[in-house]
Amino acid sequence: MSSPRYLTKSRFKLAAECPTKLFYTGKSKIYRDQKQEDTFLAMLAEGGYQVGELAKLLYPEGIEIESINHEEAETKTLEMLKQEKVTLFEPAIRFGDLFARVDILVKDGHDYQLIEVKAKSYDSKNPKILGARGEISSGMRPYIEDVAFQAHVFRSAFPGASLKTFLMMPDKSVQIQVSGLNQLFKIIRDGKRSKVITSPKARDLQFDKNILALVSTDEFVEMINEEGVEYLSYKEKLPLLANKWAAAYKADEKIPPLPGSHCGSCEFKSIPGDGLRSGFKECWAEAYNFTESDFAEGTVLDIYNFRKKDLLISQGKVRIQSAAGEINTNSEGEKLSLSERQLMQICGIPPEEDEGGFWIAKNLMKKEINGWTYPYHFIDFETSTVAIPFHSGMRPYEPVAFQFSHHVMYEDGTVAHIGEFLLSDPSEFPNFKFAQALKNELDKDYGTIFMWSHHENTILRKIIDQLENSPEPLSDKASLIEFIRSLVNGGNRQLYDLCQLSKDAYFHVSTKGSSSIKKVLPAVLNSSELLRTKYSQPVYGSEKGIPSKNYLNFQWWVDNGHGIATDPYQLLKDYGTTLIGEELAPEEDPDELMIAEGGAAATAYARLQFEDMPVETREKINQALLRYCELDTLAMVMIFQAWKNHIDSIAMV
Repeated sequence: MSSPRYLTKSRFKLAAECPTKLFYTGKSKIYRDQKQEDTFLAMLAEGGYQVGELAKLLYPEGIEIESINHEEAETKTLEMLKQEKVTLFEPAIRFGDLFARVDILVKDGHDYQLIEVKAKSYDSKNPKILGARGEISSGMRPYIEDVAFQAHVFRSAFPGASLKTFLMMPDKSVQIQVSGLNQLFKIIRDGKRSKVITSPKARDLQFDKNILALVSTDEFVEMINEEGVEYLSYKEKLPLLANKWAAAYKADEKIPPLPGSHCGSCEFKSIPGDGLRSGFKECWAEAYNFTESDFAEGTVLDIYNFRKKDLLISQGKVRIQSAAGEINTNSEGEKLSLSERQLMQICGIPPEEDEGGFWIAKNLMKKEINGWTYPYHFIDFETSTVAIPFHSGMRPYEPVAFQFSHHVMYEDGTVAHIGEFLLSDPSEFPNFKFAQALKNELDKDYGTIFMWSHHENTILRKIIDQLENSPEPLSDKASLIEFIRSLVNGGNRQLYDLCQLSKDAYFHVSTKGSSSIKKVLPAVLNSSELLRTKYSQPVYGSEKGIPSKNYLNFQWWVDNGHGIATDPYQLLKDYGTTLIGEELAPEEDPDELMIAEGGAAATAYARLQFEDMPVETREKINQALLRYCELDTLAMVMIFQAWKNHIDSIAMV
């Protein structure tokens, strides 16, 4: 017997993003849903599951409605609500085809409190629920609409009840005064499902209950009821929308697509060769008669950081070429401006400036390189920001720096991976040891230090704050602060941002305007003969090649069969699979032990903090983290080698 097709709170939220998505959701054998696949990992990475369990500790008398069957859960809920006073976790409330599992429902006679628990960060000293003009802020609106939907379902089902609504969120203004909260809520894998097991010690733990702020939302729910729910560029009254969306979902009818810039982030996109259909492409085929060749030529959605996408789409101008006349170009001298970058993406690189599929600001690049000092240091950090602080003195969503990698290039051009740091032990706060290790790596000379984007700068500033406010007696506290201040903006050895240089001085057609290292690396590999010649040999991690701490005789330039280099991050994933090989335990998912992107690194660290796992699995994840971070700094080395080689070759002509 199939499950009833109810409009749940998650489906209501999905429809508010785009009503057409209701037709694609839940059909995993037909349509790929990239967001659904990532939901568990995203919740794990930010500590969302643990926030929910911590919230339950505030209501020790609460009773869990555990059944995942809609009918059973609803029956049990109605039975429990016959009591005069009761607190329920995950009660099932239904009205017609509208269905909601409420996080926490508190009943006292005819008075009820509906509490939605979110891992959304909140600052009670500077709440930003309303914007400057008195409207609900865009960042908070989806959460308020979620509560409003649940309130609508509850009031429809229990019209005689008095209901107050709340959001419960981690409060960034509150410092925790205990350590080890991350070890009290453990993720246990149970087949495809996972659950959080709360340690018995948690119930006796004394902690500041204000770490989770209980925020009344009645005022804001009323605003939603009066104004309507926002979806795409429209607003409609919540009851009308809920009924319309519920009817469409129940009948499995597709609501006609309304394309816009939101299509760019649609999760219903297939991956070539996966055998699944793309909801995004079906929508655009329906709206614009697009074929595969049309998608291949590009749409306005592809234009990097373009603000007029919705305007053009509303006018039916959806092909990438149609945006050419909408770009008001401005020049920033030697630097490539955003509008110039967009125009190159749309119209191509001017023939007289095309260096073979890429453009480079030769004079600017040369001038910048001449200002650097050998030896060059390339560093990359891996960090985590989770909702529940792991250690005493920390606040929700305070960053934890748990890893770095360090490559060095000497004046003669030789390269070595000379340093790394990883501290993933759940019982240890890594930031200060991270800073000490970084100082030991970089304090030996005055060579230029490179990062890719400003993330490292942001983390270092936060570590300064943590050092200054830490009660921990560190003998080298003053020297650490002085060292870190030398690296951040304004310091005498401030980090050089290669990402910004890429934005200012480099464009490759294959990057689609992006300066992400994940886009730039494949681009330079395919345009630099130097990189092809050098890295198509197994020199990386070889005795006479490039020293490496995590690779052995590795070849980074691998032909994909079409004369194009395989993405190194895919090679990394394949390499990790080979290393694990037959050592993989039956219950282990290889995809969860392969780390080939930043989000996966943060998730892997969260797993090491929250999951009960064998020592062997923990070690596999640690090794995967080390390999991933090393590739990030090697990527910077390769990109620089390609740029410098090209500049030098021009100078010799």
